[in-house]
Amino acid sequence: MNKVENREVDPDDDGIRIDRWFKRHYPDIGFGLLQKKMRKGEVRLDGKRVKGKERLDAGQIIRVPPFAAPAAGAPKKKEGRRLTDAETREVQSWVLYRDDDVIVINKPAGLPTQGGTGQTRHLDGMLDGLRFDGKYRPRLVHRLDKDTSGALVLGRSPKGAAALVEGFKSRETDKRYFALVKGIPSPPEGRIKLRMEKAPIKGNERMVVSPEGKHSVTDYMLVDKAQPAAAWLALKPLTGRTHQLRLHCAEMGHPIIGDGKYGGAEAFLSGSISKKMHLHSYMVRFPHPDGGTVTVTAPLSEHMQATFEMLGFSLSDYEDQLGEDA
Repeated sequence: MNKVENREVDPDDDGIRIDRWFKRHYPDIGFGLLQKKMRKGEVRLDGKRVKGKERLDAGQIIRVPPFAAPAAGAPKKKEGRRLTDAETREVQSWVLYRDDDVIVINKPAGLPTQGGTGQTRHLDGMLDGLRFDGKYRPRLVHRLDKDTSGALVLGRSPKGAAALVEGFKSRETDKRYFALVKGIPSPPEGRIKLRMEKAPIKGNERMVVSPEGKHSVTDYMLVDKAQPAAAWLALKPLTGRTHQLRLHCAEMGHPIIGDGKYGGAEAFLSGSISKKMHLHSYMVRFPHPDGGTVTVTAPLSEHMQATFEMLGFSLSDYEDQLGEDA
């Protein structure tokens, strides 16, 4: 890359650190060189100097300066920790769909998409286990919260990753989530619109409603209910803000079960219902890099499946209906 680029932050990169953004979009740039460019002010965010820990908002502009190509014979970038055979089998067991350009996995609840303070096990560090016979290490093109399970899309080739990123950016990619929420929303269908921004709380990332925040929209539909305790919702985010679905449900007065951060004590049911968060990326439909559209659905996590069975919810009764509506 020998010229300056000005890149707009995509909605699916909202909330990540800028150094993680560079790792995602420019994986061949070394960490030391990136830090040097930031110290010299060559990397800028909305025209201002920036440090690697700065978190991004969708719509911001990143100035990407020229980066020299590695010299011939230069030492290769140090590889991450080698996965054990058991870890490789584990991550490969999550695969729902695979071709030459795309992989879709069913991310387990509790697994961070990327690393952070005190996190030694995360999906980004396990991607070598998804190489199979491919030439490239798969790339993250969007993310799910640590405690959200379900369908997550990876680029398996540079062409695939670029096309998938564009699909998310242009809103051609359609995502559908299942959530178990406290109480029964009324009306049973609707659209949630809020302006939201990050709260200035160090070490505890949290979104709040603010008139100065960024626009966010989610469509919801009541699928079934366990009167009066809880409801099963299908959620379709039309924007991609950090913690959008969690904040939207809480602000609607029906926090997601297990989401104590946004729902407090009200976000938990009594009895044997799991205390884990009940939010699952059920379906993703995206334009394939080679043309056409691919739709992938992800089986519920173990704790959500157990809760659904306990409440008498039957996923099979609604799969066809939701697939047609998605």
